[in-house]
This record gives sequence, C-alpha cells and structure tokens, in this order.
Amino acid sequence: MKDFGALMKQAQEMQQKLGELQARLAESEVTGESGAGLVKVTLNGKNETRRVEIDPSLMVPADKGVLEDLIVAAANDARAKVEAMVQEQMRGLTGGLPLPPGFKL
Repeated sequence: MKDFGALMKQAQEMQQKLGELQARLAESEVTGESGAGLVKVTLNGKNETRRVEIDPSLMVPADKGVLEDLIVAAANDARAKVEAMVQEQMRGLTGGLPLPPGFKL
C-alpha cells in the first residue's frame, strides 16, 4: 500500500507541474513570419492568435491573394514554433519522455 500512496503523490505532483506549465505557456508568445518578415503572426502557447502584423508595402489591392497566402504561411510558422516550444517544455517536465502522438495540453 505504501507504493500506491507514493504513486498517487507523484501523480498529484505531476498534475500540479502540468498546470503550472500550462499557465506559463499561456503567457508565452511566439511569432511566425513569412515573406521575409513582411507578415508576422503572434500566438501564445495555447495556439491563440494574439497579433497579426502586415507591412504597409503589401497593401496593394492587386496583391490580395499574395497577402492572404503570406498570412496563412506566417500563422503556420507560428503554430509550428508553439508546438516545438510545448514539446521542449514537456521534455523538461517529463524527464525527456516523448509525448504520445496526438497528446494535447
């Protein structure tokens, strides 16, 4: 029974650390770029969009499609950076054990 109590304590500690990690990630921001920095999308660690910055030189009606593509590319870049940040933070929390496929915070 002592082993079970120790296991429960470890589970509670891990849950607390995970909650702290989620709070830190929510406060973290990552910026993705496209078009050599002409379009930037900033997300927090929970993949919520915080800002979109567009260089004024791209505000040409004829280039609307290019601008839309650059926004999508910047958002995807930011999302990939958030995922890498989450993985890195989780490695520190789990002692290097990889997250199972599809695991989301």
